[in-house]
Amino acid sequence: MRNRLKVLVPVILAIVVAYGIHVFILLFAPPDGDGREVIITIPSGATFSQVVYKLRDAGVIRNVGGLTFLARIKGAYTRIKAGEYVLDTSMSPSEVLDKLVEGDVKRYKVTIPEGYNMREIAVLLAENGLVDRKDFISTASDRRLAEARGIKGNTLEGYLFPDTYLLTKGLAAEDMIDIMLSRFKSMYTDDLADKAVKVGLSQHEVVTLASIIEKETGRPEERRSIAAVFHNRLKKRMPLQSDPTVIYGLHDFDGNLTKRDLRKPTPYNTYRFYGLPPGPIANPGKASLEAAVDPAEVDYLYFVSKNDGTHHFSKNLKEHNRAVYIYQKKGIR
Repeated sequence: MRNRLKVLVPVILAIVVAYGIHVFILLFAPPDGDGREVIITIPSGATFSQVVYKLRDAGVIRNVGGLTFLARIKGAYTRIKAGEYVLDTSMSPSEVLDKLVEGDVKRYKVTIPEGYNMREIAVLLAENGLVDRKDFISTASDRRLAEARGIKGNTLEGYLFPDTYLLTKGLAAEDMIDIMLSRFKSMYTDDLADKAVKVGLSQHEVVTLASIIEKETGRPEERRSIAAVFHNRLKKRMPLQSDPTVIYGLHDFDGNLTKRDLRKPTPYNTYRFYGLPPGPIANPGKASLEAAVDPAEVDYLYFVSKNDGTHHFSKNLKEHNRAVYIYQKKGIR
């Protein structure tokens, strides 16, 4: 019996050691000690099985079963986050798994300018390889999504707040939209909402008016005066006569606004219809939102471009016609 034990014990120890080494290699040994950078994109909704096979095919892990076993031990099987990851073949399976669970993804810095509409935002994001342009536009135009997010409009136009974002690949268009919408909600403060009530505007009307202000001027010092013109016109039941709103309603605008365009009966033609258009025409920044609820205390009713980025403001039609003659017809600055 003792002789048999003397033989069995070393054999058992050898098996245990061999198994331990095997387990260690499966769970903790990197596939490549030298290291090679690998970029892996995990799409939203990918199963764990799809993820591990993608990692294996890219050379990030040696064994599918080993990472699967490790994920079950760590309770990480259903906690992998979508996105684009920068991994390295010198990373252990445990390190790879931790990175996927933490969502330590590669981020892209994208700045959305004030006054961009949702189609322009879609193009910008698509150029950065972050989203499919058509998918983004379709999602942002989804009336049911707008309603689900508490937006009183047919689309999410106006609520995709212009700012600098750190975005990741693999996110669904809806997820990106929710990030921008969350930023808008943080910017639409209680103070701004209180001022909106005082001037008799709903949130949707504030965003709509702010979007028009944003498109009419790029000069910070003019925003409140532009806002005053539109507020005064609304009070007097005068049409807003804003070119940017007309342009937004045109599907085939070629850059040249014509008299024929001004006669087209689109809902956004503020030459033909009184009041604000049915919704925003762009995504305004914080300054334009504030101007919309805090117009300058002036009685201007008209403004015309001076061809230098600024505008001339007038209180009556006679003054306005003279300004048009000076700055537009004669080209005087």
